[in-house]
Amino acid sequence: MDIVAADGPAARIRIVLVGTQHPGNIGSAARAIKTMGLHRLVLVAPQKYPHNEADMMAAGAEDVLNAAVEVATLAEAVADCRLVLGCTARSRRVQLRELRPRDAAASVHAEAAAGGEVALVFGRERTGLENEELQLCHAAVHIPANPDYSSLNLAAAVQVLSYEVRLALLGEGGEVTPAAIAPVNPDAVPHAELEGFFGQLGDTLEDIDFHKGRAPESAMRKLRRLFVRTGLDQKEVRLLRGILADAQRMARIARDRGDG
Repeated sequence: MDIVAADGPAARIRIVLVGTQHPGNIGSAARAIKTMGLHRLVLVAPQKYPHNEADMMAAGAEDVLNAAVEVATLAEAVADCRLVLGCTARSRRVQLRELRPRDAAASVHAEAAAGGEVALVFGRERTGLENEELQLCHAAVHIPANPDYSSLNLAAAVQVLSYEVRLALLGEGGEVTPAAIAPVNPDAVPHAELEGFFGQLGDTLEDIDFHKGRAPESAMRKLRRLFVRTGLDQKEVRLLRGILADAQRMARIARDRGDG
């Protein structure tokens, strides 16, 4: 058996490919993660799948490919996760805490070892992850490629991150940046519950006319960063949602009275 037990922390780590355009990259990614002792692959709206090119490029990792889960959205892919890291090569308008691969792998290991589900998310070959998708991530991971030629094949990026994760699982990850490691909160809410809170928060801000005609996207991005950074647990989310529910109720009463 692999020294990294299949039912240990590795079993709680998934590789998520979003909108993959070339089916061969899906097969190559399956091969890349299997060589590093991982086996969970989630495909979000792949453009061409199933496909014989994916089968050919898997080259011995057909078990990983055959067990891959296909879903329609990234939110669905990470719904039960306590840590979601988005791999991106470019700075975006979505300001996320940035991790180097080794620190990201240490965070992945720590969360998975504590029993949490973890996702490493990779975007489209040409355009990467969209801003809306990055908003679903707790932090961004950047591979420090050659700035003069930073183009990195999708499967190669998966291989780099999977290798760092394997080293962390083996206890051979080397020097990490302690301040960069995401703290483990065993009571942290699953991603779907956090998104439910953000949805209600957005609705409440609309109900109380917080934006005053301004576009809500900027405020919601900042609020997302604030609450993601705090690492809310389930009791805190229930408390906040209770406050929002009361604010929504009072806004409805004001509208019914004609005060708004």
